[in-house]
Amino acid sequence: MSLYITAEQKLDSFLRKGIKDYTKSRNFDFGTENRGNVSGLSPYISHRLILEYDAVRGAIALYPFNKIEKFIEEIFWRVYWRGWLENRPTVWESFRNHPKPTSNDIAYISAVNANTGIDCFDHWVHELKTHNYLHNHARMWFASIWVFTLELPWQWGARFFLEHLLDGDSASNTLSWRWVAGIQTKGKTYLARQDNIHKYTAGRFLPDGLAGYARPVEDDQFHALCPIPANQTTQTISEVLIVCDADLSIKDRHQLFECYDKIIVLFLENESREIKLHENLNRFKETALLDFSRKVDNTSIVKSTEFERVIGNTKKFDVIYPGVGENRDFLTDLAEEHGLELSFLAREADLFAWQFANKGFFNFKKNIVHIINEI
Repeated sequence: MSLYITAEQKLDSFLRKGIKDYTKSRNFDFGTENRGNVSGLSPYISHRLILEYDAVRGAIALYPFNKIEKFIEEIFWRVYWRGWLENRPTVWESFRNHPKPTSNDIAYISAVNANTGIDCFDHWVHELKTHNYLHNHARMWFASIWVFTLELPWQWGARFFLEHLLDGDSASNTLSWRWVAGIQTKGKTYLARQDNIHKYTAGRFLPDGLAGYARPVEDDQFHALCPIPANQTTQTISEVLIVCDADLSIKDRHQLFECYDKIIVLFLENESREIKLHENLNRFKETALLDFSRKVDNTSIVKSTEFERVIGNTKKFDVIYPGVGENRDFLTDLAEEHGLELSFLAREADLFAWQFANKGFFNFKKNIVHIINEI
């Protein structure tokens, strides 16, 4: 079955059944066999098989805003994180360039192989590797234990998540780990506590040996607020369009796609990535790209290792803007090396929302209704 169809079915089912109890039950992690209290939409939203704004529109069409505000807020957290990183892209560069762990880092090896002796943490490692997903509350506990109990660099944990999570993206993942560590909101950390884990896992875990204090991680790097780059535009310059796995939305772009003689669907292979992806995640992305190519005319899936050969002498490309992350890194590096001209086609709704994402989430939250009215 097409991932687009699966995504729409999940959204419809959640909006008609699950959303009613979402606010009161969303924080509970009942385990892999009982995920009815969360939407399960994040892998599809992160690849934009479902657009964030469409999920919000669908919810508002069925329920009063005040009844579903928590769900809408959670959706917009992803928009906010993405906008915040667009305003400070050097945060991604700093994370991406942080030294990687080695085989000599024994504590790291123990952590990623579920040998810490902390029952919940080791369970989540297995769950992440098997299902490529963790409940959001479990991600916070996991990150806190990683940073404050195991005393490992947050960057290694964020990398481990990106390697495995089906819904992992450069913005929400990187900035959430920074938040837990006390860097994103300066001095505000998140401490995983035994009683909280016991309560919200419905008694499944009662971990011993957790850190009793979360001292903020020191980080003296300054990341200046940057204007959104000028080549994020709505103006086309080429007859060739590039689409990446970060934005595979179709239904609002049929007219745009019809403007192109050729659409390159870029599959960014591990050989071209700084962070190598788990085989299940690669398979999910391949399937999503294949689904896109079947639904849109004049498309061809091109592997990143074959990209230079396929484009030949073409120098100008329009690109569905993939956001700060590995796809953009690959394309901009290639453009600099070969003198390519890229026009990143940004979604107007994104550009509008991102202008409110240059400060904390509270400021962004005040503008959510305003954003909804504009989309």
